[in-house]
Amino acid sequence: MADPQKPTLGKMKWLMFLLSHFKIPMIGFVRPKLLFIDDDQVKVRIKLRRRTKNHLNSMYFGSLAVGADIAGGIHTFYHAGTIPNKRMSFAFKSMNTEFLKRAETDIIFECKEGNKIRQAIIDSSESSERKNLQVLVTATNLNGEIVATFDMGVSVKMI
Repeated sequence: MADPQKPTLGKMKWLMFLLSHFKIPMIGFVRPKLLFIDDDQVKVRIKLRRRTKNHLNSMYFGSLAVGADIAGGIHTFYHAGTIPNKRMSFAFKSMNTEFLKRAETDIIFECKEGNKIRQAIIDSSESSERKNLQVLVTATNLNGEIVATFDMGVSVKMI
């Protein structure tokens, strides 16, 4: 039986839709699709199309940054919802990126740091202090080749 406090994939897709339309319009502009989310892993796809392409017919840097933002940050909303009577303050503090090859197909962004994010949220909830952590996001093309890696600095505080 499913844990009633854990958000479903459908609920997280709805949250991402609301976030993209009312809070962060850039997310809505590139129209990412949440493919999978669980306690530890998230997968997001951004299609290569007119809105996401650059002049070289590969994915534009800004589109890649949006994908990394979502993959690295959606777990905070996923896990923060399981802590009752608390609100979350969340921001990215830094991003180090390495582009390995041109992104000439749809790109899948994957982050496997959900348990690390959950622990930071729990620690922040107990201490009421801001917690900083680094999460790794990889971007792969449809051939399974890694095209970029993103080392994202995340700051979380439960209020």
